[in-house]
Amino acid sequence: MWSRSRYTRGAGSLRQRLGIVLRWPIGLALVTWRYLWRVTPVYRHEEEGGAPADLPPPLPDGTDHRDVQGLADGYGPLLHRCYAVRVTDPRLGPEQVIRQLAADPNSAAPEDAAVFVKSRAAEGGAGPAGEMAVDDEYVVRMPGPWDGPVRVVHRTPTSFRFVTLRGHLEAGEIEFRARCEGADLVFEIESWARPGDRVSHLLYNKLLLAKEIQLNLWTETCLGVVRNSGGTLSGGVRVHTLRVADPLAE
Repeated sequence: MWSRSRYTRGAGSLRQRLGIVLRWPIGLALVTWRYLWRVTPVYRHEEEGGAPADLPPPLPDGTDHRDVQGLADGYGPLLHRCYAVRVTDPRLGPEQVIRQLAADPNSAAPEDAAVFVKSRAAEGGAGPAGEMAVDDEYVVRMPGPWDGPVRVVHRTPTSFRFVTLRGHLEAGEIEFRARCEGADLVFEIESWARPGDRVSHLLYNKLLLAKEIQLNLWTETCLGVVRNSGGTLSGGVRVHTLRVADPLAE
């Protein structure tokens, strides 16, 4: 059994964040390169939010709360974002798409921008590789601000959801899911997250670097799922963002 990873705050955490920031030029260069050469249309829509549905879903009963970095641990506004693609003539169904992505998140994520590493397997789980299970933990290694630990808190045949852990530069949750609409396959990534601290808030909401790197990562992941499905993208990638200025307001 693997030992539990520990993520600490304080000076060590700050040094780790500064080290990540020093790698940002590489990540930004990758984002710029993809933006300049991407021929796939990406339709972006952003507006003010604030409805209850814009907040992260409650963690399921029985969730391990140790080291969780939830909404109250973050700083600044929350972004509720949904990335969606529609696939015509897919060779894979929703369960097959999610099974493949859960077994190897790197099968769709852009390798030069993000690598998912399983850092802890749930008790009785599949170990370093193989099927994803609730309580598995991963670290997303990126040359940018989204390098950080997450834990699986929900898993169904057609979806899985992560929560951020202490030391992540975000505080929130993200869900990956697939479904059929008629003969088409629809794949979505939905996130509810705010910066994990003041430094992240500055670089995310003021300088917009982190925001664009995140958008590029999940857009490319959506396109990777389209390729893996064996079908054809229909209508480009759609990104809808709802900004909640005060997510902790009663």
